[in-house]
Amino acid sequence: MNYRIEFSEQAQRVIKKLKKSNPRSFKKLYNLLPELELHPRTGTGHPEPLKGGGDITYSRRLSRNDRVIYDIYDQVVTVLIISVEGHYDDK
Repeated sequence: MNYRIEFSEQAQRVIKKLKKSNPRSFKKLYNLLPELELHPRTGTGHPEPLKGGGDITYSRRLSRNDRVIYDIYDQVVTVLIISVEGHYDDK
């Protein structure tokens, strides 16, 4: 079963910015997308469920500070990418 990947408006804006400002993380993100389509709960980037997100919100590493935050909707076979930026308040 392949999941359909969708992006929130905020994630789309950040991805455009990421393409210019951090090409390494941009490339890692697009290398993760086929994996998210096949098995969003396992794989590279150390996927883990987020506390307070129920069983649907997960996080994967792109870099030391950047994470992909996404929701998994099994009923409609969709992965919604919510955020693609710093997951921590590091500066």
